[in-house]
Amino acid sequence: MTAARSRADVLRKARRRDSQQKRAKVLAIVDSMAANGQEIIMLGVARAAGVSNWLVYQPEIKEHIDKTLKGQASTTAREKVGGRATSAASLAVDLELARAEMRNLREERDKLKDVVRRNLGQQLEQASSSEAVARIQELLTANQQLEERLSAALAELQEAREKLEMTELDLDGARAGIAQMMREQSK
Repeated sequence: MTAARSRADVLRKARRRDSQQKRAKVLAIVDSMAANGQEIIMLGVARAAGVSNWLVYQPEIKEHIDKTLKGQASTTAREKVGGRATSAASLAVDLELARAEMRNLREERDKLKDVVRRNLGQQLEQASSSEAVARIQELLTANQQLEERLSAALAELQEAREKLEMTELDLDGARAGIAQMMREQSK
């Protein structure tokens, strides 16, 4: 049966695991920088690993960095003696080639942005025109319904007027009949 772990034990273990991961990441970054021939600087290692400067100065990590630096220095010295070191002219050519490639990539990026911008504009126009067509159709339907209601109301009004005229005629006839009856009785 396992004993219940306290919250502090869990936090300690998590912190220890996090610390080990950060240290392993720093060591991997140092090895990667050495393999790529990059200059190893404490601040650069800390930034590349995303850790504090304090961590790269810890004894075991600093010792690993120092060993790597010594190995890197001896390799550079051997390359210089063997004639394998990169010349300034070669580096200048590489730099110019990299700049040209960056210019080409920027131009391509700008062209692609324009294409995307145009496509989005067309999509927005199509969406807004289809919405406008739908709204127009909705308004036409509502207008048709109102016209039908107006026609029905006008028909009811005409029917009411005809009934009123008939009622007025009946009333006039009734008045005339009453007037005639009154004349006959008064005679």
